[in-house]
Amino acid sequence: MRYGFLGLGIMGSRMAARLVRAGFEVTVWNRTTIKCHPLVELGAKQGINPKEVAAAADIVFAMVADPGASQDLCFGADGVLAGIKPGCGYVDMSTVDPATAQRIAEAVTTKGARFLEAPVSGTKKPAEDGTLVILAAGDRGLYDQSLPAFARMGRLSLYLGEVGQGAKMKLVVNLVLGAMMEVLGESLALGEKCGLAGDQILQVLAEGAMANPMFKVKGPMILAGDTTTSFPLKHMEKDLRLAMHLGRELGQSLPVAAAVHAIFGQSLAKGLGDQDIAAVVRSL
Repeated sequence: MRYGFLGLGIMGSRMAARLVRAGFEVTVWNRTTIKCHPLVELGAKQGINPKEVAAAADIVFAMVADPGASQDLCFGADGVLAGIKPGCGYVDMSTVDPATAQRIAEAVTTKGARFLEAPVSGTKKPAEDGTLVILAAGDRGLYDQSLPAFARMGRLSLYLGEVGQGAKMKLVVNLVLGAMMEVLGESLALGEKCGLAGDQILQVLAEGAMANPMFKVKGPMILAGDTTTSFPLKHMEKDLRLAMHLGRELGQSLPVAAAVHAIFGQSLAKGLGDQDIAAVVRSL
């Protein structure tokens, strides 16, 4: 089986590395070509463009930043659509809106190829460790065929049905993530104003019903002023924006999500977009 991997950012580089280290035959591409070099040193091949990678692979994985990048990757002059062959598979693991996933799926299947959306729940460390949660929807046969690769990238893979359901699940999950991140920062800020020790607040949270891995990781980062990027704030703002749009489409009120999105928007306006989501505390 020959694989392609397109997009070697914070997440994609680590996901692709796990495939290469596991002995998979992988051809990689990234818009900034220097990001391919560490993967090539591990044993990957480097493609000239997405078209070439798609033409040479049985299954192509993609992991890019947003709906615009995902569409450019597929529909560009040297994009996936220009190179993919009938019967081959395209698995877009980017976080996009359902309409974008459906548009790409239609174009890929019109070419006689197969499509699967497979956004992931998890950030840099789970990508390094292969403990992501993969939220797949689309061609069931392609899902089954992708399971060996998914097993290297994630600890759980779910098949959710028709294209669009994966995107919806990811937006629902990240709505919770964004709200938790914001309220943690808000609570620590309030505690500081009260004269409470931040580490003791985190200790109380860790020993009760609200204990969770994100508070354990992000809490100390907030206290230390550490915004080393694991999940860029600009991507969280994008995910919340897409969740708000989905809510409007379905007539579902999301009042808390709207407030959280506004705070992430303020953080983005302050130039914090490339910092970690923990930087949202700076808007408080």
